Amino acid sequence: MKKIYRFILVLTLCGFGEVISSHAQNALTYQTPPKAIADLVNAPITPQASFSRSGEFMLLLERAGNPSIEELAQPELRIAGIRINPATNGPSRGGYVENVKLKNTRSGMEQDIKGLPASPRLGNFSLSKDEKFVAMTHTSNTGISLWVVDLSNLEAKKLTDEIVNGVYGNAITWTPDNKILLKAVNPSRGNMPKAPLAPAGPIIQETSGNAAPSRTYQDLLTNSYDEALFAYFMDSQLMLVDLSGGKQAVGPSGLISSVDLSPDGNYILVELIKRPFSYLVPASRFPYDVEIWDSKGNKVKTLAQIPLDEVRPTGFDATVTGPRAINWRADKGAFLYWTEAQDGGDPKVKMEEREIIYTLDAPFTATPTKLASIGYRFGGISWSDDNFALLNERWFASRQERVSVINPSKPGEKGAVIIERNSDDIYNDPGNPVFTTNAFGKNVILRKGDDVFMTSEGGSPEGSMPYLSAFNTKTKTEKIIWRSQAPYYERVAKVLNADATEFITIKESTDIQPNYWLVNTRKRIAPMQITNFAHPYESIKGINKQLVTYKRNDGLNLSAVVYTPEGYDPAKDGRLPVLMWAYPREYKSAATAAQVRGSKYQFTRLSWGSPIYWVTQGYAIMDQTEMPIVGEGDDEPNDTFVVQLVANAEAAIDYIVGQGIGDREKIAVGGHSYGAFMTANLLSHSNLFAAGIARSGAYNRTLTPFGFQYEQRSYWEAPEVYNVMSPFMNADKVKTPILLIHGEADNNSGTFPIQSERYYNALKGHGATTRLVFLPHESHGYAGKESILHTLWEMNTWLEKYVK
Repeated sequence: MKKIYRFILVLTLCGFGEVISSHAQNALTYQTPPKAIADLVNAPITPQASFSRSGEFMLLLERAGNPSIEELAQPELRIAGIRINPATNGPSRGGYVENVKLKNTRSGMEQDIKGLPASPRLGNFSLSKDEKFVAMTHTSNTGISLWVVDLSNLEAKKLTDEIVNGVYGNAITWTPDNKILLKAVNPSRGNMPKAPLAPAGPIIQETSGNAAPSRTYQDLLTNSYDEALFAYFMDSQLMLVDLSGGKQAVGPSGLISSVDLSPDGNYILVELIKRPFSYLVPASRFPYDVEIWDSKGNKVKTLAQIPLDEVRPTGFDATVTGPRAINWRADKGAFLYWTEAQDGGDPKVKMEEREIIYTLDAPFTATPTKLASIGYRFGGISWSDDNFALLNERWFASRQERVSVINPSKPGEKGAVIIERNSDDIYNDPGNPVFTTNAFGKNVILRKGDDVFMTSEGGSPEGSMPYLSAFNTKTKTEKIIWRSQAPYYERVAKVLNADATEFITIKESTDIQPNYWLVNTRKRIAPMQITNFAHPYESIKGINKQLVTYKRNDGLNLSAVVYTPEGYDPAKDGRLPVLMWAYPREYKSAATAAQVRGSKYQFTRLSWGSPIYWVTQGYAIMDQTEMPIVGEGDDEPNDTFVVQLVANAEAAIDYIVGQGIGDREKIAVGGHSYGAFMTANLLSHSNLFAAGIARSGAYNRTLTPFGFQYEQRSYWEAPEVYNVMSPFMNADKVKTPILLIHGEADNNSGTFPIQSERYYNALKGHGATTRLVFLPHESHGYAGKESILHTLWEMNTWLEKYVK
């Protein structure tokens, strides 16, 4: 298949017409966009901050830039939905930290960490319970080693050789006595299985009549050799590592997928994958046992034996039967809780007690206790103490979310509902609880009696204005303690004291880089800036940015963020070519669909896939252009997908043209993933645009027959919807030039690279103007520096030819 993709790349690159005729001889090499765009891509990356539990200090993690295509081209195994680097026994893709600094949040003093490995590729940072040490991993070309930083002298040292198994799940857990429970490669696993010269027989799958609808997963097991490789790389041994580097094995080896230490450190909750493996679903749905071990590794109890999850009812509210979401209570030493569906996992079954939450205390010999029952699907529990916890439940089909206060000391007692809302309603979202650290070092709710401290995005018709509040669980009212003020976008990152009067915020504005500030609402002192990260994009610091609103033809309010070049004045400078970038979203309520999202005061942050680069080339940009698809009551949003999509685009175009900014004849539309699907549909069903750009999309919905995005119905339940919404079925209608770009190694469910290949062939067969570019070694999101620069070059060349 790779050879086919590269052949298509050759053909399409060589057929780009007069725009690249001068590049015909070197068309297969990676190209670079205009310098103004390339310089923005190569801008320094702002460090990421990680706070200590007390908030006394923060780690500044300086991240590495985009890897080279050579790094992405290293050997990779794609099995059971996992991508593995066989040389390291870790993930084949992912970012790394290349330097670490420690910064005091009150004094602002910043210190370097000494003794880091050469050419650091650091990850998996974990702070000890007493906050005296930081554990981390270092990945070399041959494996993953465990390191620790002593925060008393800021010295890093290596604790183990390259024995860490980073293939799946967490690998590092601190014990209360400052040892590290490590998931290591099983030292007795032997050599990596060799591929057979010839297969032992045919590959067979069989079903006996039970319906087993499943999503279109990628990177699945395909044969017995894949099974052997999966078992080999998952084979793990838990080890207890002390700060001197001493190691001892804990429990038996096995295909360990998850390790969770009880808050008191006396027990280990272990999940062990077992056969039979599946060729239909990824490893997360393979059968597994849930075992409780003591701290020495002796099995205390098999809590659950979870079967293979191939057969599940349809719908996004469907789930498995049996215990799931098994966790330790954060407020107890060794107290488990989990949920079990009572409806067979089928959302079509009507019942009030749809799920039951159970608990079980150490030594785990008693019968599980029924803590609570709920009518929606379990969404988690936030714990406070033995008398107070918040129970979350949600139902996707109606977008309903419910939060109740429960009393854990009175199991079975019905909790009081304190929040019931549409999950899409950002105007009436009180937010999420603030957490503090208890004696076990675990996160529990920060509250004062009946008041729970909460942080909210603070959605409003003027855009987001985040706030910190005290939500009273008796009166169901909130008292706002602090709120972001224009012209800034500011939100709480860390609360530092018990009454939430001192906290750290992240503060930014349109052209002010986000930085951390220390705020105290009790003392009348000005906020103090903690960090001073430099602006990474000086060249576009003065561009104009507006959060604008306008109406669809049915009266629905829409919004977008509009960028224009620095100093641009429509009256003096005339109309500009426009690049419109969007991603459709489905709603069950017109009122929530019409809500304004985002803030005009947010910092203009560029990512590899941003359309904002083209403001440097004289374009107006409509970013985050709202494309709501609404289906109220029993109506499904997708029943009128095309009609609503075109109406959204017409409204956006009318706005930008009506403001004197955009030239109606020079507007391009683009998007990534579902945004690419949107782009292809707009070009099939309208003649509104001069060009389209579709990256990593899915264009034939019959290839995703058991649902896609937020469509719950199968193809056989709604064939007309699938056919109308499939650009492939409407390829004969496309008269607008469309650029297709796709990662050759796309692993996203539904967006197989063949989607773009087949769509391109359909367009070509009907005489459309199109170009298909496959990016070698790239996944659903593009990572390689050469790939990103080339993608931007492709887009720029397309826009220059067909729009500008």
